[in-house]
Amino acid sequence: MNKYTPSAVFENAVLNERYEKYTHPSGLDIYIFKKKMTSVYAIFGTHYGSIHNSFSVGDDKTPITVPDGIAHFLEHKLFTNEDGSDSFERFSSYGADANAYTSFNKTAYLFSCTDRLSDSLGELIDFVTHPYFTKGSVRSEIGIISEEIRMYDDTPSDRCFYGMLEGMYKDHSIRRNICGSCESIREITPELLYKCYSAFYQLSNMALIICGDVDTDEVLDTAYAHLPATAEYVKVIPKNENAYEKRSVFNSYVHQKMQVSKPIFNIGFKDIDVSENGDERQRKDAAMAILDEMLFSRAGELYASLYDRGLISPAFSYGYTISESCAYNSLAGEADDPRLVLSEIQKYLKKVEKDGLSQSDFERGKRVMYAEFVKSFDSTESIANNLFNFICEGSELLSYGKIIDGITFEDVCELFKTSFAEDSVTLSVVYPL
Repeated sequence: MNKYTPSAVFENAVLNERYEKYTHPSGLDIYIFKKKMTSVYAIFGTHYGSIHNSFSVGDDKTPITVPDGIAHFLEHKLFTNEDGSDSFERFSSYGADANAYTSFNKTAYLFSCTDRLSDSLGELIDFVTHPYFTKGSVRSEIGIISEEIRMYDDTPSDRCFYGMLEGMYKDHSIRRNICGSCESIREITPELLYKCYSAFYQLSNMALIICGDVDTDEVLDTAYAHLPATAEYVKVIPKNENAYEKRSVFNSYVHQKMQVSKPIFNIGFKDIDVSENGDERQRKDAAMAILDEMLFSRAGELYASLYDRGLISPAFSYGYTISESCAYNSLAGEADDPRLVLSEIQKYLKKVEKDGLSQSDFERGKRVMYAEFVKSFDSTESIANNLFNFICEGSELLSYGKIIDGITFEDVCELFKTSFAEDSVTLSVVYPL
């Protein structure tokens, strides 16, 4: 019998998957997903990313605006402890592989291990909950992150992707690099880092996820030993930048020249119809994923036509992204004439609009999406990261299969009508020098 009582249990009998949520007195939700695998994967994350650059705290509605790149900067600095030690080194001494990442709407600190789980878990909680910033350490980090920014700026695929975002959005902070710019990070101070930390690293805004063959009592004993007994809560409201964006794109064509052997492109279809409800966003995400599979997959008519005529290379990808403040559909690949590729795609979409979508393509797309969902439970890393994504979106992981099941052909047909307007598309191209 476990010592701790879960605050919620989530199950999917069809998949034979189950996980539990425990709520710590500090407000932190701890998720334990038991999986009979050799490695354990843990994430300690916060619903805070690069787009959260303007927010209000408590009853004061005056917006606080901070420099671009501060969420990523904060992620870097947390690994340095007050005694001068580096948490990466401690994880290595425990035999764990640690890392971290910042995305547009979240930050995650993580490790994987096969042994000494309690040591690594305690270290993960300790360094994330004990920030320490000085003027000297911030100054030295500016140089390190500036090099990282320059590296991304020299990477054609990154520049092509951000070119697409810069074209689609006029003001939304998603159009700016997650790392910020060399200019913006020079404005970061210890005081600003502490301000962002106190706002977004409240334990009630965070989640601790452990996936693997673990003992529940061991995990929770360790967590309780390292977490503060209680924590104050202050309401933080990020600015909803989606509300200020027009339906049409800011710039329909963005191009630049870099060291590439063949032009690469990103095509983005802007979507501002974003629900405040997490479950509704997940339903739209599932429907759009099925629609994309119907229209753009290698099994479809469009890809075969473009590839057979030599208009694109095999490296052609697509996907839909949605979060609480923005959404877009994107296509990416290589082509001698990206503008011709976009023209052919738009011709094809008009043909589909005239002839209608295929019921058989819908059934195929739905099977593919469900198969990918089932496959995502094959690794502890995939499970933990997907679970964190769903938590940040305010929805539940195991119910996604039911959401896919519930998507109808009529749902997808209705979605198609509003998803590919000509004034909602941006073409970003990187041409050879």
